[in-house]
Amino acid sequence: MRLGARIRSFRQARGLTLVELAGMAGLSHPFLSQLERGQARPSMVSLERIARALGSSQIELIAAATDDLVPGHGTARVSLVRQMEGPQGPFGGGEARILVRGEVSFVPMEFRGTNRSLGEFYRHDEDEFLHVVSGSVLVDLADEGQYELESGDSVHYAGGTLHRWCSRGEGEYHLFIVKERRPSS
Repeated sequence: MRLGARIRSFRQARGLTLVELAGMAGLSHPFLSQLERGQARPSMVSLERIARALGSSQIELIAAATDDLVPGHGTARVSLVRQMEGPQGPFGGGEARILVRGEVSFVPMEFRGTNRSLGEFYRHDEDEFLHVVSGSVLVDLADEGQYELESGDSVHYAGGTLHRWCSRGEGEYHLFIVKERRPSS
């Protein structure tokens, strides 16, 4: 039920109707309605399609849906996430871990990937900042250009910018990403 309520909140914050979100995600309107009311559970494939349509990610939706399970999260002014804590899961071409809990104005994430292909573009309304902790990354911002980033380099792009990235070398790369968060309704 928490996940469905969070999807509804994200949808409403973006000014979308159920029918519009269903069309964007390639899912049925009745299924989304049941999901939002806690009467259906999405597969990981469906959740990815919903997240993409909302300009979000599976891990962000899951994290937002579990925030209220953290004791004191609603009243705390401090969010502490220890080394092996925080929601983790697929994000883009790798794995991400969200580094904060609760309703905050930004979402910091740790990202690790090995993808050597750029894959599909992502787009969301929120600004995003990316810092390369280790490795070498090619960041493709469509009409805004491609940037080869090394350890210590950073890039910021405005909301609505098409973006994707991949490894420029062998092995894993490690990123620190900060995404603006829209307030949920």
